[in-house]
Amino acid sequence: MSDKLRDLEARRETALQGGGDRRVTAQHAKGKLTARERIDLLLDAESFEEFDMFVAHRCIEFDMQSERPFGDGVVTGWGTINGRLVYVYSQDFTVFGGSLSETHAEKICKIMDMAMRNGAPIIGINDSGGARIQEGVSSLAGYAEVFQRNVLASGVVPQISLIMGPCAGGAVYSPAMTDFIFMVKDSSYMFVTGPDVIKTVTNEIVSAELLGGASTHTKKSSVADLAFENDVEAILEVRRFIDFLPSNNKSKSPVRPFYDDLNRVEESLDTLVPSTSNSPYDMRELILKLSDEGDFYEIQKDFAQNILIGYIRLEGQTVGVIANQPLVLAGCLDIDSSRKAARFVRFCDAFEIPILTLVDVPGFLPGLAQEHGGVIKHGAKLLFAYGEATVPKVTVITRKAYGGAYDVMSSKHLRGDFNYAWPTAEIAVMGSKGAVEILYKSEQEDSVKISKRISDYEGKFANPFVAAERGFIDDVILPRNTRKRISRAFASLRGKSLMNPWKKHDNIPL
Repeated sequence: MSDKLRDLEARRETALQGGGDRRVTAQHAKGKLTARERIDLLLDAESFEEFDMFVAHRCIEFDMQSERPFGDGVVTGWGTINGRLVYVYSQDFTVFGGSLSETHAEKICKIMDMAMRNGAPIIGINDSGGARIQEGVSSLAGYAEVFQRNVLASGVVPQISLIMGPCAGGAVYSPAMTDFIFMVKDSSYMFVTGPDVIKTVTNEIVSAELLGGASTHTKKSSVADLAFENDVEAILEVRRFIDFLPSNNKSKSPVRPFYDDLNRVEESLDTLVPSTSNSPYDMRELILKLSDEGDFYEIQKDFAQNILIGYIRLEGQTVGVIANQPLVLAGCLDIDSSRKAARFVRFCDAFEIPILTLVDVPGFLPGLAQEHGGVIKHGAKLLFAYGEATVPKVTVITRKAYGGAYDVMSSKHLRGDFNYAWPTAEIAVMGSKGAVEILYKSEQEDSVKISKRISDYEGKFANPFVAAERGFIDDVILPRNTRKRISRAFASLRGKSLMNPWKKHDNIPL
């Protein structure tokens, strides 16, 4: 028996060494942690239970049978984060460059299946050179098996991808189908075709960082949600982030202790909106002053900055926030902001996370580039997302709510549950100057008359009371009391039950 125990310990020790000391040293030299170090940092101490430590590939082509390391380039298993169950896989770049083989994929698929059966989030740590060339179509089939599980898990359990190294070719599509993607600056990248292929095909010369680095994907493409300085910061932020999310689509988000006064009055909010309607202000200030302890976890903060999305807590409960940002493009909706917000609304709705919408929107951004880029269909995505959402929805209009953008931003007409407005709210088809130019075109030469017309229009529509008279606004509230009013609104909606008509699935305008 003792011989068998020693053999087991020897095998475990071999598996724990990954690709060996030389490759581990090379990994550390790049400022990167190893696959197991990442898992140890991500999960609660001593909570990790590993699956398939002794799995080895089955390939015999290209003399591959001579090297069959345990684990086959990926560490899989489950553990806890702050006491909550999660499933995790971490690709090991020290073993065959983390490349995906048939057995590598089988290990990932096994824990994804278990995550769905047991209702727990999936966290994938990607650090891989892509498909293992020696296995040919078998590795491609492995990717497709993982992709299929990404699809089935979508809306069932949260899926989070950490990109901590190369992610190229077919490897990018699994993270792309997950709910959130976090990257590490200067050491991770994602692209379908690499710099060398691009140079050959199009004669463009581009670096891997410019083509698919963290800055590119958080600021330009919106493929990634956040980027961090190093592996440690990224992993610690995932630990913080996952506390906002439920374990699955049948459970609620965890409720955290809060030490903030529910009835807190913020008198500074009474002067947040400038006296002149074209002056900007920072909507983040409102979000921070509404949330418990001023905690706002912002998502995609470097992309489409004219809209803000992220999570806060009210009375310890997670709330998703979507807010126009007057500091950027005056808070207009455009192609990028519509896509950004629509996906966020759909995630919140899929996992029963209530939605708070803060509105200051002068309309959709005009221009040839927007129209040719399909702003109509992209704007419809946000409209569709709000319209289909059945979770509690509370909306506060702080200033402008013009035209179709008023309708889109979780208006009462899209089944908004509580729709509040500040006294500074302006709800109209368009701004006063533009409206008067259309309504009184024949009087344009008479500046006195036009000035009077603008003043009359503002007197009628530069306030929320016309909408309130029709019941489109439930109440006009004092800005200082906004935290109390929205907290009470969400508290009253905790038992909300609303079902859409039966359908196999919808057909959102993609």
